[in-house]
Amino acid sequence: MANLSTSYMGLQLKNPIIVSSSGLSNSIENLKKMEAANAGAIVLKSIFEEQIMMEADKFIDSTDPSLSAMKKGFNDILTNRSYDYVEAMDYMSNFAKEHSLKEYLNFISLAKKSVNIPIIASINCVSAYDWSFFAKRIQEAGADALELNLYILPSDINKTAANYDEMYKKIISDVKKYVSIPISLKLSYYSSSLVNTFVDLSKSGISGMVLFNKPYNPDINIDKIEISSGRIYSSADEYLRTLRWTAILSGRVGCDMAASTGVHNYETVVKLILAGSNAVQVASLLYEKGIEEINTLVNGLNKWMDEHNFKYIDEFRGKLSQINIENPAVLERVQFMKSYAQIV
Repeated sequence: MANLSTSYMGLQLKNPIIVSSSGLSNSIENLKKMEAANAGAIVLKSIFEEQIMMEADKFIDSTDPSLSAMKKGFNDILTNRSYDYVEAMDYMSNFAKEHSLKEYLNFISLAKKSVNIPIIASINCVSAYDWSFFAKRIQEAGADALELNLYILPSDINKTAANYDEMYKKIISDVKKYVSIPISLKLSYYSSSLVNTFVDLSKSGISGMVLFNKPYNPDINIDKIEISSGRIYSSADEYLRTLRWTAILSGRVGCDMAASTGVHNYETVVKLILAGSNAVQVASLLYEKGIEEINTLVNGLNKWMDEHNFKYIDEFRGKLSQINIENPAVLERVQFMKSYAQIV
């Protein structure tokens, strides 16, 4: 039997199958099921800055009697002319955010006590300060690692690609000041110079990089003539984009890589590891077929390795990355016409 153990971000995993951040990883019962189904690690459901701010607003507007004394103290501050209004409001807002964040931190602590596989927390923020604010407390709660969900759509006409790159670097730098646990970035494929940007970010002190964040895609309902939501779950062929860029980046980035999006069978797991990924994240498959499908992926990977006489994953990881194959151009568009000609 093959040895499926691997390392990702310095974490020792019994196999490379990681449950991706989703609503499924938002309950202790599900975490236990994931461990029982042989998951190598679990990324908890992301906590969003917007979510925290909405909870903070609820706190400020709350009529809960247990909070009345504290809220009265804040109101006294705001009505005292010797205090700066902005400073007082910042203090109140920060308290409210920390109060609202407590539930997520408690969940991390309980998750660590409930399962024996690595627990990776996940945060998605829009301001540099709050990345640090959340990250520090997440580390204190006991998370083994932290995934920064950096999905920022480059849609601002006043910002250049360099502006976005600097934004990412600042977030990483700020978080690194407050945490010592491994940090990974979950990035989107929207970049004017993807390889250059990703290689540069990989050398900024992070331990891992997740390719790719599955973006929310809007659609249009032509009957109601309004914007609607596109497909939420990934399809089985969406791994192809991740496969290409994983293979191109493998051996060039200065950190580990996890492949994500479109993982619906063990064959895709094998392909992504051959391309160079250290681990593979899965979510949509578990929504559609159940958490026990993790076992199907693990067993399939094990069987494939036995059939091809691979005892360890490192023996074939990156075997088909761009720097290791005889014809690197096969991963790029130059092959399109050749493939098209064979079809027609």
